[in-house]
Formats: sequence, structure tokens, C-alpha cells
Amino acid sequence: TWQKTPAALWTGAPQEVQDILVPAIDGYYRDKPSVQRDEGLRSCGIAAQTIMLAAKEMGYDSCPMDGFDFDAVGKLINLPEDHIISMCIAIGKGTKEPWPRPGSFDYEEVVIENRF
Repeated sequence: TWQKTPAALWTGAPQEVQDILVPAIDGYYRDKPSVQRDEGLRSCGIAAQTIMLAAKEMGYDSCPMDGFDFDAVGKLINLPEDHIISMCIAIGKGTKEPWPRPGSFDYEEVVIENRF
């Protein structure tokens, strides 16, 4: 974690990058719970997408899920107090075609180029 072994997160970076970023990690996250949570959720989203893409590459289907009882799942898996569940991902072989996508936002509503 950033508190215990921040240097482990940058072992593949050039030494001059490590010399700048490793000391900066503490100042960026310490005493900033919203920054810590936001970064954790961003990382979970990226990891979830990567898992889903890897599952597809291996011939499996997947579905990100929320809308479940987060607290009950946390108890079921003995989730530590300093952790949160961002989502669950169902992975397996589909038994039928998924429902059609009901709609989405226009590209311009989702992607902001340069400024609002």
C-alpha cells in the first residue's frame, strides 16, 4: 500500500522518477480520505475493465454488478474495516444473449475536450 511500501509501486520506473514520486506519495494521500477513496475507486474501475477484457479474450462473458447488499457481502468475505467493495464481476459462459443495451449518453455529453 502507499503507506507501507510506496517504493514497491514504482520499482519499474527509472531511479530519477522514483526519487521524485516515492516521497511525494505520502504528502498526496496522508490525511486526505477522499483522495484515497477516489484513487482506490479509479484503480478498481481500471482493474475491473482489465479483468473483463481478459475474460473475453479467454472466451468468457462478464458483467459488472452493483445493486447488492455491500455490507452483507463484506461480512461474507470478512472484508477488513479499511477496505471497501467497489463492484462485483460475474464471469462465466452466457446461457443466452444479453438484453439489448437500453441507451447511452451522446459522446459529447461524456467526453469533454479541452474545456467545458
